[in-house]
Amino acid sequence: MKTFITDDFLLYNETARELFHNTAKNLPIIDYHNHLNQYEILEDKNYSNLAEVWLGGDHYKWRGMRANGISEDYITGNKSDYEKFLAWAKTVPNTLGNPLYHWTHLELLRYFDIDELLNEKSAPAIWEAANAKLATKELSTRALLKNKNVEFVGTTDDPTDDLEAHKALAKEDFSITVSPSFRPDKGLAIENDDFLAWVEKLEQATNTSVKNYEAFLNGLASRVDYFDEHGCRSSDHGINVIFYEAATKEEVSAIFEKRLNNEALSAKEVEQFKTYTMVTLGELYADKGWVMQFHMNPLRNNSTRMFRKIGPDAGFDSIGDNLLASKLSSLLDAMDINDKLPKTILYSLNARDNDILAAMAGNFQTDEIPGKVQFGTAWWFNDTIDGMEDQMKTLANMGLISNFVGMLTDSRSFLSFPRHEYFRRILCNLLGTWVEQGKAPKDMQLLETYVRNICYNNAKRFFTI
Repeated sequence: MKTFITDDFLLYNETARELFHNTAKNLPIIDYHNHLNQYEILEDKNYSNLAEVWLGGDHYKWRGMRANGISEDYITGNKSDYEKFLAWAKTVPNTLGNPLYHWTHLELLRYFDIDELLNEKSAPAIWEAANAKLATKELSTRALLKNKNVEFVGTTDDPTDDLEAHKALAKEDFSITVSPSFRPDKGLAIENDDFLAWVEKLEQATNTSVKNYEAFLNGLASRVDYFDEHGCRSSDHGINVIFYEAATKEEVSAIFEKRLNNEALSAKEVEQFKTYTMVTLGELYADKGWVMQFHMNPLRNNSTRMFRKIGPDAGFDSIGDNLLASKLSSLLDAMDINDKLPKTILYSLNARDNDILAAMAGNFQTDEIPGKVQFGTAWWFNDTIDGMEDQMKTLANMGLISNFVGMLTDSRSFLSFPRHEYFRRILCNLLGTWVEQGKAPKDMQLLETYVRNICYNNAKRFFTI
């Protein structure tokens, strides 16, 4: 059976259709935050089959399969790739109302020209047709990026990474910029068991001895310099619980010394270390002109049993409900007070925080950079039609949606880029609905400017691409 994805999918009025087809559809993609494997781009990998490229590491699909009663053997277990694909095909018809249903069929259509609903009956033929294309250079990793007119990819990288793949790609005549992003979560998590092991990795990366806090900060600064030399334009921070506890450098130096000696730290000391270190990093980012991204309020590894069995990032994370307004304000203000707050994007996994983040962004704007502090796009569990509309409406209500830097995939999959099309259709429909409801003028020049900027130009400017 043919799919439901027509040319006017999600475009429910004439203005929306004009905006999408005439403006949004063919704009290049700047995917400024994702988790793609840069080494697979470097080698221009061809995936062996649809399950490898589609199901490997995709915890969105894994959660859907578990909710459908699929055994873990067919998700992260030892069943064959074909058996895992068939289990996903069995699940897909049950995902109506979930973006997975739309994403699945958009990806089949846009990458494989397969305009057919995926289910148990159609699965064998779809498997054969998709795998035949995946075996060709037409769908290697680089071709998958070019296929969707991707211009910029921002990967996610630990400060101790050598960036060898990025360096090699930069030397090639590759039309797509693959830029590292600085993700120092392990260097801030002083309370974690693996913190000291990470400090050792920092020593190896910098070829220095980190025996005190001053040396630790110097090591981080050295890695910021290294990343900057190799094309980094942003940092990213996964923050489960927002923190702020003021401390002097002397106090934090003593806390760091205690941790080196394996002494227990109080909750207050942990927060003091994180605060001082984060403010220092933010000031370094500001000096480089980087963007600082805060991804806040996930509740991770909820199932201890499955964490022990599979590990992190396997589909057992959900939405946290920690309060963030006061401490987030103090943390940003600690950088801003010295005019060292970098360009910043704020995301929360809890949609309850939308109003808070939209309002917070307005506290720290400047006349030098339009939209210097951004309320980031709907993220993870909110990456739905309703979630994206709610985020954009909140931003428009409290700030200037005209300066919004738009969509990112935050994905590990090379097949995820039709999500930009999904976002663009939703954006165009939202603007068109405002026109149809008499809330905005049908000034196509003005509306097209909004679309071009939100889908492409604002991100290009914000990340200095």
